[in-house]
Amino acid sequence: MDRPYIIAEAGVNHNGSLAIAKQLIDAAAEAGADAVKFQTFKAERLVSHSAPKAEYQTKTTDSLESQFEMIKKLELDKEGHKQLIEHCCYRGIQFLSTPFDSESIDLLVKVFSVPLIKLPSGEITNAPLLLKAAQTGRPIILSTGMSTLGEIESALGVLAFGFTNLSEKPSIRAFNNAYRSEIGQQALKEKVTLLHCTTEYPAPFEDVNLRAMDTMRAAFGLPVGFSDHTPGIAIAVAAAARGAVVIEKHFTIDRNLPGPDHKASLEPHELNLMVQSIRQVAASLGTGFKIPAKSEMKNMIVARKSLTAAKTIKIGEFFAEDNLTTKRPGSGIPPMHYWDLMGKVSNKDYLQDELINI
Repeated sequence: MDRPYIIAEAGVNHNGSLAIAKQLIDAAAEAGADAVKFQTFKAERLVSHSAPKAEYQTKTTDSLESQFEMIKKLELDKEGHKQLIEHCCYRGIQFLSTPFDSESIDLLVKVFSVPLIKLPSGEITNAPLLLKAAQTGRPIILSTGMSTLGEIESALGVLAFGFTNLSEKPSIRAFNNAYRSEIGQQALKEKVTLLHCTTEYPAPFEDVNLRAMDTMRAAFGLPVGFSDHTPGIAIAVAAAARGAVVIEKHFTIDRNLPGPDHKASLEPHELNLMVQSIRQVAASLGTGFKIPAKSEMKNMIVARKSLTAAKTIKIGEFFAEDNLTTKRPGSGIPPMHYWDLMGKVSNKDYLQDELINI
C-alpha cells in the first residue's frame, strides 16, 4: 500500500498566537508529517453566546467561560492565515485548515487555494456546509465521529450532489438520487476520504472500535483513514496497520499550556515517534504475496538443512535411518526427499557430516 497521509492536527493549540502556530508548523515539519492543520472559523458564525462547552473543555479551560468566549480568542484572521501558509511553504509542509462556516471555505479556497478540505465530525449533519464544500470541487476528507452508517450515507449524498453540479434544487430526495447515481458514486470515489473517529478527548481505548474502518470501507467503497483522539501513539500505528490511508492526530508544543485540546495532544517528540512508526508499519505491509523477501534469500543456505551422512557410508551401502540425517547448511538435497532416499544404494563413499549428493 502507499504510505498513509499524516496530518499533524495543530487545531487551536496555537492559543491565538502566531508565534506558537509557527512553532507548531516547525514541529510538524521536523517530525515528517505530510500536512499541518489548523481551524478556520468566526466565533459569531460557529456558536451562539449561550452554547455550552463540552465536558472535557470545562476541565481544561475556565469553567465560567462560555464556549463562545473560549473560541473567540482562538480565531485566525486573514493575515494570520497568510503568514502560516508562507511559513508552511518555507518549511516544506502542506498547510491545511478545517473550515466551520461558508465564509471560511471561501477564504481557504478562493483566497488561499488550499488543495483539499477537511471537514470535522461535528459538521457531518450540516448539509449547507457539506454542499458548499463539495461545490468547490476540492477533494474532501470527512471525519465521522458520533455517526451511524446512515448519517454517513446522508452526508455522502449531499457531497455527491454538490460534486456533480446537478441543476436540481437541493433536497433530501435530490441528495439521495445523487448518491445512487453512477456519476455521483464516481465523484465520491475520486474525491472523498472518510475518517473513522471517536469524538472524545481523550478517547477511551475501549471506545475506539478500529474494526469500524473495515465496515465503512465495505459499506461505501471509499478510502478510509483514522482521526485519533486516544492517548499516545499505539492506536494511530494500529490504524495504519489496518490500512488507514490518512492518519490525523492532535499535537501541541507543550501539554501543560492552557487551552481546550492540549491535554489530549502529543508533544513534538511523540509526534516524531508516531510518524516514524507509521512509516515503518506502511513499509512493512508489503504486497501480500508469500514469497521469500530479497533480504532473506542469502540466509536460506545458513538456516535450512540438507540430507547429510549421520556416519561414514560406504559405496554400495543402503541409505537407512541410522546413516542418514539432516543438518545445516541448506546447499544440498532438501530434507523433503529424506524418504525418497531410504532403501536406495549409495553410489559413493561419504564421510560423517558430508552432504548427500545423489
